[in-house]
Amino acid sequence: MGKVVVTEFISLDGVVEAPGGEEFKYPNWSFEFDRGPDAEKFKETESLEAAALLLGRKTYEGFAEAWPQYEGELADKYNSMPKYVLSSTLTEPKWNNTTVLSGDLAGDVSRLRRQTDGEISVAGSIQLVQGLLAHDLVDEIHLMSFPVILGHGRTLWAQTPDKTAWKLTEATTYGDGVLVTIYQRAR
Repeated sequence: MGKVVVTEFISLDGVVEAPGGEEFKYPNWSFEFDRGPDAEKFKETESLEAAALLLGRKTYEGFAEAWPQYEGELADKYNSMPKYVLSSTLTEPKWNNTTVLSGDLAGDVSRLRRQTDGEISVAGSIQLVQGLLAHDLVDEIHLMSFPVILGHGRTLWAQTPDKTAWKLTEATTYGDGVLVTIYQRAR
C-alpha cells in the first residue's frame, strides 16, 4: 500500500507560497539561503525514493514546464515516473506518464494508495495538501523550514475537521540554519 508523503519548503510563519517562483512579493525566497550539499542530497534522495508524484494543477504545470528540459538521474526519475494531478480543469496533460484525477479527492487518493507500492510524493500543491490533511490521507510530512518570516502569503495550515497526532522522527539542520523535520502520522 502506498504512503502519502507531503514535502514542503516553509517559512517560520508557515508560508509555503512561491518558495521557488511564481508571482509573489518575495519570489524564490527559499533560494536566499544556502542549504548546503547535505540538504541538496536529502532532497534528491527524497525524490528518488518516491514511487509516484501527486500534485495539484498549479504545481503540476510548473513541474511539467521545468523538468522535461533537465538531464540527469533526478530529471530522468521525474520525467519517467507515474504522475497524478488532481484537477477539474486540466484535460490534456502534456508531461508524459500523467493521469488526471478529477473526481472525489478522498476516493481517488485512497484508490491511488491501494494501487501504489511505495511513497506517493506530494510537493507544494497547497490546496491539495490542505484537502489531504482534512481527509486524514497524509502519512508523513517533510518540512524544510527556512529561517525567515515573510509576513504574508499562503500558509500550509488550514482548519481541519479534527485533531491529529504526529510523531517527530527526524530533525536536522543544514547550511544557513535550514531545518528539515520529518513527522509521521501517529495512528
